[in-house]
Amino acid sequence: MGGFFGIVSNRDCVSDLFYGIDYHSHLGTRRGGMAVYHPDGFKKSIHSIEGAPFRSKFREDLAKFKGNQGIGVISDYEDQPLLIASHLGNYAIVTVGVVRNLEALTTCALNNHRGHFTEMNLNAINPTELIASLINQEESFAAGIRKAQEAIEGSCSLLILTAAGIFAARDRLGRTPVLIGKREDAFAVAFESSAFPNLGFETVQFLGPGEVVLISKDGYQTLLQPQESMQICSFLWIYYGYPASSYEAINVEQVRYNCGAALARADRVSIDMVSGIPDSGVAHAIGYAAESRIPYCRPFVKYTPTWPRSFMPQVQETRDLIASMKLIPIRDLIHGRRMLMCEDSIVRGTQLRDFVQRLYEFGAAEVHMRVACPPLLYGCPWLNFSRSRSEMELAARRAIDELHGAIPDDLTPYHDPARAEYQAMVERIRTRLRLTTLQYQTMPDMVQAIGLPREKLCTHCWEGERA
Repeated sequence: MGGFFGIVSNRDCVSDLFYGIDYHSHLGTRRGGMAVYHPDGFKKSIHSIEGAPFRSKFREDLAKFKGNQGIGVISDYEDQPLLIASHLGNYAIVTVGVVRNLEALTTCALNNHRGHFTEMNLNAINPTELIASLINQEESFAAGIRKAQEAIEGSCSLLILTAAGIFAARDRLGRTPVLIGKREDAFAVAFESSAFPNLGFETVQFLGPGEVVLISKDGYQTLLQPQESMQICSFLWIYYGYPASSYEAINVEQVRYNCGAALARADRVSIDMVSGIPDSGVAHAIGYAAESRIPYCRPFVKYTPTWPRSFMPQVQETRDLIASMKLIPIRDLIHGRRMLMCEDSIVRGTQLRDFVQRLYEFGAAEVHMRVACPPLLYGCPWLNFSRSRSEMELAARRAIDELHGAIPDDLTPYHDPARAEYQAMVERIRTRLRLTTLQYQTMPDMVQAIGLPREKLCTHCWEGERA
């Protein structure tokens, strides 16, 4: 997915920028980058973060940077920030999102005989450079940003660092969050509000869909007003977002408690304990345990000093190794127990199957699974939240294919827990994972747990395109 952070300060901003970017490390897997503006010019640095965390890669760079304003990014794929020279002036740019029509926009630009692209990787155009080329076609940054967002099929939130300050824009339908923080000597802009407290910032504004602002040391001003329609990604609260963050003034951790409580209210299972699969499953399990008044227990602990999150490496075998090594089981809390595990979601189910097998090997009597969202049936066309290469890797899709030998054109029967098709799909997943019982959250309960009107939430990965 990716995330970004920017700051405009009355003093040197490099240290705050460094830590602000680092607080977004959970959102990306491949690249980290930062750029600072000083009257002498721009300076940037980009490193791979595939094998080591952001802080360790950039710590030695800090002495080379100086300036009162800067931006940075944790990126899933492309190198960022980019430094651009244009008729609008010199600037640095970072983006978060997906450009689905990248090839068509590139062809259009090249056919005009006025464009060229230099940030090539394996013959692929860097999407951030393409977005910059669209912005440069207009007479102001605000107009250029609007042009780019209207041309892009997908989503694009961005930060542009200039001598005048930072232009910040939220994507046209608000699928990703962008918010502004303030302290006495500085203003900041971020994807995650959890980047603010330890740096002394208070959140003062959540940008609306398509809104564009200019942030300077004197404050911020809206250049393009927000649009009415919003489709913020629901999965931010369920899984991807950091627990201390809030989107649309709704806290992630609280939503996960709400989800767990809803799962408990819908359940009638007899169990000895409730547990959550770290990390995001833990909050759902706490909510379940509190609502059901069944003890919360930690039958395994995560070894955090050296093992990263298992979704981060690019190679599946490495992800599986991390998943098996980082969680250490406690036999005394597993043997003979009827266990209920809460999980944020089931994407492929590969690691989960191995995890359940380990619980049985350590003596679990029963393993029940409760999932905080409905079954994932569709790939996300707007954000890179999954490493699945195709929709057929999704556990729910595989179950349907195994039941029928093909994927039906109409998947709506698999959206409804009351339908026989849905129940057969869930039963197939349960059997493959060797679970005693398996239940998913219903869509109405998940929406209620988040607390926004359903029409303001993107639920594509569970329901597909909504009319």
